[in-house]
Amino acid sequence: MKGLYFQQNSPGEEISFVFQEKENLPDIKDNYVKLQVKACALSWINIKLLSEMKLEKEFFPVGREIAGVVLEVGNKVSFFHPDDEVVGILPLDSEESGLCEIVRIHEHYLVHKPEKVTWTEAAGVIRDGIRSYTALHFLSHLSPGKSVLIMDGASAFGTIAIQLAYHRGAKVISTAYSLEDKQYLERLRPAIVRVIDVSNGKDDFTESCLEETGGIGVDIILDAGVRLYSKNDEPALNLQLLPHKHDIITLLGVGGHWITTEENLQLDPPDSHCLFLKGATVSFLNDEVWNLSNVQQGRYLCILKDVMEKLSTGVFRPLLDEPVPPYDAKVSMEIVQKSQARKKQVIQF
Repeated sequence: MKGLYFQQNSPGEEISFVFQEKENLPDIKDNYVKLQVKACALSWINIKLLSEMKLEKEFFPVGREIAGVVLEVGNKVSFFHPDDEVVGILPLDSEESGLCEIVRIHEHYLVHKPEKVTWTEAAGVIRDGIRSYTALHFLSHLSPGKSVLIMDGASAFGTIAIQLAYHRGAKVISTAYSLEDKQYLERLRPAIVRVIDVSNGKDDFTESCLEETGGIGVDIILDAGVRLYSKNDEPALNLQLLPHKHDIITLLGVGGHWITTEENLQLDPPDSHCLFLKGATVSFLNDEVWNLSNVQQGRYLCILKDVMEKLSTGVFRPLLDEPVPPYDAKVSMEIVQKSQARKKQVIQF
């Protein structure tokens, strides 16, 4: 059996993806199950995080969001039986590549897949569902009636976050980075309160949001990255559309929550003082925290189950690309790693 792995020759170089012949699985025992993979979703790999966690190795497995059928269970497995349909996320330190027909995984990383949910939907939604719950439920305590600004709502993650926020009774505002994104967001049902097109620079992003909230600011802001410098000083063109950190802080209402995906966020004393005056908080969205500690394992499994339930009942309607065959997985993963894929890429076996 072959699996997909990435290799980084030296720091600073682009990583390359290669298919490697995989050794036979060890005997399935204790709490492990053998899984026949039916679908595997692709997500961007955080090389820096792997390095900081001391997980660097010559070849690192690719593809962690998997859905499949249980073939064999260990003698201590209590939740699953052969022929069960399951879905889950391989842990960060897993030796297994999800882009392989057969994998070995601990039962505590899996939940049952609802019968009416397809393989590609299950694999394609599980990570974005976890991220949305982490951001909106655990970090910002979303409740009915609150206003939520979701940046780049036309992304795969943004789509799920919008749907979860609306389901919880929030007033949702979103930004679009292109005309196509704006049209997509306007077609979403239930409809978003307001879509702000920031691609042409004509709409004042801050003013539009304040207008929508009557000038009191937004309760929860979920960004998709922020600019730390002025547009003239920002080196990358793809950062030009991102809001400046001062815009985010200005938009926060009293007691507001800013959930950021910017791991290198730098706040100057005036920024902190403004947050202090508003009694606002800043939280960092890292969905890997659930697997980095087993203390919250029960809560983590509850989230996985709830994500699948909402997918089954139609609350979540994911933004998925057409399923890709395994032999095209390398090309698809290169596109994902370069952040050039707007829709979720899923490999179907």
